[in-house]
Amino acid sequence: MSATASLKRLMPSDILALKGKAPVVVLTAYTTPVARLADPACDVLLVGDSVGMVLHGLPSTLGVTMEMMILHGRAVMRGSDRALVVIDMPFGSYEEGPEQAFRNAARIMAESGAGAVKLEGGVHMAETIAFLVARGIPVMAHIGLTPQSVNTLGGYKVQGRGADGDRLNADALAVTEAGAFSVVLEKVPAELAGEISAMIAIPTIGIGAGVDCDGQVLVIDDMLGLFTDFRPKFVKRYAELGRTAAEAVAAYAAEVRSRAFPAPEFSFFDEVKK
Repeated sequence: MSATASLKRLMPSDILALKGKAPVVVLTAYTTPVARLADPACDVLLVGDSVGMVLHGLPSTLGVTMEMMILHGRAVMRGSDRALVVIDMPFGSYEEGPEQAFRNAARIMAESGAGAVKLEGGVHMAETIAFLVARGIPVMAHIGLTPQSVNTLGGYKVQGRGADGDRLNADALAVTEAGAFSVVLEKVPAELAGEISAMIAIPTIGIGAGVDCDGQVLVIDDMLGLFTDFRPKFVKRYAELGRTAAEAVAAYAAEVRSRAFPAPEFSFFDEVKK
């Protein structure tokens, strides 16, 4: 990446400045080729800990390590030069306290070159967020359904229904006051997400939280249809690449078995003998 290109990359302050002006476009990315595809259209590329499930076949995000996040963060940085790259802090890397969080966040940013980190939690993580921001670590917060806490939340359920909305309002205010530059709202009722978006001064990034959020994020593999058997309610399929890929693999296998591939145009010959 050239020095000129790096100057054009969006910063956390640029994302914050979009509040009330333009929707923030966010997609996950875990690899260099996908980052190259998504970078021109996106404001933020999120190197989510969902990489553990999407690329590594883990049953949840809990087994994701610092090394995995840094590795994939580097790959996404190499494939992008415009979007702000945000990297998830994995489970166990920040919950112990602000000092632990700073050590690991600083390592993620220093070793990957990314522009910010994301961590889960509201009121109980406000002190940690403030500690990081005061020391030069931009933070994207994440409230509502927090996958790293799925065992204590009782599963992947919608958060903030009924009286539980007060808890999410408090979480949103806490991360805003702590200095987060944006906050992900995951699986939150659309009405509540709209109220929170109007209430706080930082952009809300919705995933299953309705159209009134200040931006939207999806796992890119979901919206491209790479997994034919996974269809959460909040994901719109913009393509069916999984089905297309499966058909292509089947066609290749059939041609290999019938010796139709490689045809002469895909083969090399001894030109001297000709």
